[in-house]
Amino acid sequence: MNIIRCVFLVLLTVILLPVNANDKKNDKPYVIQPVTEGLGIVWGMDFLDDNHLVFTQRSGQAGVINIHTGLVTWLQGLPEVYDERQGGLLDVKLAPDYAQSGWIYFTYSKPSNGSAVTTLARAKILENKRLDWQDLLITHSESFEDIHFGSRIAFDDQGHVFFSVGDRGNRANAQNLKNHAGTIIRLNMDGSVPNDNPFVGKADALDEIWSYGHRNPQGLVFDRETKRLWEIEHGPRGGDEINLIEKGQNYGWPIVSQGKEYFSGSPVGETHKEGMIEPVKVYIPSIAPSGLIVYQGKEFVNWQGSLFSGALVLRHLNQIELDNDGKAVSEQRYLQELDQRVRSLTQDKQGRIYVATDNGVVYRLSAQ
Repeated sequence: MNIIRCVFLVLLTVILLPVNANDKKNDKPYVIQPVTEGLGIVWGMDFLDDNHLVFTQRSGQAGVINIHTGLVTWLQGLPEVYDERQGGLLDVKLAPDYAQSGWIYFTYSKPSNGSAVTTLARAKILENKRLDWQDLLITHSESFEDIHFGSRIAFDDQGHVFFSVGDRGNRANAQNLKNHAGTIIRLNMDGSVPNDNPFVGKADALDEIWSYGHRNPQGLVFDRETKRLWEIEHGPRGGDEINLIEKGQNYGWPIVSQGKEYFSGSPVGETHKEGMIEPVKVYIPSIAPSGLIVYQGKEFVNWQGSLFSGALVLRHLNQIELDNDGKAVSEQRYLQELDQRVRSLTQDKQGRIYVATDNGVVYRLSAQ
């Protein structure tokens, strides 16, 4: 099996390179190479160290990839996940102090009363490759719809963990602060609630909520250079959004939207409303975003500070260049030649970008 995999990777590299950066007519700023293949839907990835990526598969498995050999070591001790439609094992991120604490954070769809709820957990990898698992917050996001679970994880530089929850297919949830659906949640690293969260102590709101009015946020990242928290979410038919997330703010869904109803084509809500935060960027038509990073590496000097997101429906890697005020000033689309749904992405210390597609392949982008 390992021989077959190696042959595949060599052939795939030979096939892909001519249609990428080595073809000057295409003017691609990167070389793309496959790292490994034969996986399922890789929902999240993060680097354990310089040589190994930890990843999740939506179907409920997690493993570690050696980025030099492409070999996968599977982890044990994962919980039961609700692997239906958009549910499953979702994001994975290492704690900022991972080298000392050993904590790895996960989000997943936890089975509950015939459906599932988005849940934040953390775990440590034991010597036998088994995870010592601990649920931190089982959200109040109940729904019998198998959609819009979210969910991505981000850490700030003040000891907090953020994660996103979709509206679970019930639009009114996103404006109801008595549940977690349609929100960005902020916790201390141990899962407790920070005292300065915006709704702490309010009878008509949950303490964990940081922002609300979101439809289905599938990208979340904290920019340590600018101290900004960025989110990207699915709109309905059109109207995907990039948002700059601020404490206690309402991002409008479904009262405000730039999208339309799937079947009738009529507008969803209003396009603007006082007191609700405007998106930094709107995609019409929808790209169906998934995964988000702020590029901070040295490999691609011209990409510093840009946002990169995967695109599922329009099948590409999406770049948004930002100015110093956090406004979107330009957009580029890469990897369209692959014609694959880009699900998750991360970067190594050198600044090379790693992209996973729903074809079960993990690719590496490096400079020419």
